[in-house]
Amino acid sequence: QVQLVESGGGLVQAGGSLRLSCVASGFTFSVYAMSWYRQAPGKERELVAAITSDGGSTNYADSVKGRFTISRDNAKKTVFLEMSSLKPEDTAVYLCFADRGPRRYWGQGTQVTVSS
Repeated sequence: QVQLVESGGGLVQAGGSLRLSCVASGFTFSVYAMSWYRQAPGKERELVAAITSDGGSTNYADSVKGRFTISRDNAKKTVFLEMSSLKPEDTAVYLCFADRGPRRYWGQGTQVTVSS
């Protein structure tokens, strides 16, 4: 059974930091590219950050460059999103996504709320 379980969300003041984690099970984590998406109320889901299967390459949405860092630990089947200098506009549900061609899996998401 494939599972992606996110954690680490919460309420934080503007300028603060959070670290999200996504633990995978039920598939070969180390061969999947991993991403973090977010979805705010009334808005479309957007890509925040992505990392290749070996962790050798990353990319970020322009809105989070320099503030967020994606990383992964293949031994622990976990992908992380370090978020700093958080802004109220970062408020959203953050979802973990695993991608290997036609095989794609989503987590349930974790809420991040940034107060001004």
